[in-house]
Amino acid sequence: MFVIIGFVVVIAGVLLGYTLHEGQILLLWQPTEFLIIGGAALGGMLIANPLPTTMGIIKGILGSFKGASTTKEAYLDLLKLLYELFQLAKRDGLIALEPHVENPDSSPIFTKYPSFLANRHAVDFLCDTMKVVLNGGIPAHDLEELMDIDLEAAQHEMLKPPTALATVADSFPGLGIVAAVLGVVITMGKIDQPPEVIGHSVAAALVGTFLGVLLSYGFVGPLARNLENAARAEHHFLVCIKAAVLAFARGVPSVVAIEYGRRAIEPHERPSFQETEEAVKSVR
Repeated sequence: MFVIIGFVVVIAGVLLGYTLHEGQILLLWQPTEFLIIGGAALGGMLIANPLPTTMGIIKGILGSFKGASTTKEAYLDLLKLLYELFQLAKRDGLIALEPHVENPDSSPIFTKYPSFLANRHAVDFLCDTMKVVLNGGIPAHDLEELMDIDLEAAQHEMLKPPTALATVADSFPGLGIVAAVLGVVITMGKIDQPPEVIGHSVAAALVGTFLGVLLSYGFVGPLARNLENAARAEHHFLVCIKAAVLAFARGVPSVVAIEYGRRAIEPHERPSFQETEEAVKSVR
């Protein structure tokens, strides 16, 4: 939602300032400049990135319009899910977790939390880690190292789309110059035309530079940072899982293991102790 608001503010601010300077908005409408800059940027992105990264950019952009997925409610669902799993293991033994982590999509515990189940990164990370715990024989420090390896690989993968999009944003000013130079070339072919024709052609050429800079710093650059923030938030979500599971593997009580997970959440999204306690009581 804030992405859309931000776009509206950028457009409104630029156009309002331009019109207050008695500028003609119709002069800014140059479809060919959009085509040159947008087409070159898209082609460069396809050349530079493999298909999964390109699809990740598209998915990330679409997701940015929906808002953050790692909300306080999502964390509360995660903590409740972990508590249910830990309590089941304490009550019936670790073997009772096997059908749930082997087939989370059909698990009566996992299916109670569709927001978590929709997060495939988190589901795979939790289930794969619990499978290692079920196999037994791994010390807590080795389990922590194993999860750190997984987290590092996941973070590297998550940051590929925002990094690629930031590179595209950096290319827009240069591509705007390309469009402007092509416009000047066209203008030179009209050198024998009346001054008003030449002036209109020069204005159209300069729009290319304007669009390149505006798209870079007003739209695509901030959007790349938005995707980066979302990727880091997703990584922190996995860190919360790691903290709770590691505490559980060390043999602490389920409630304490959940508190380890809660403390790993960033302060602005962290549920309070009372909120977590009430959430845990609701699943007992």
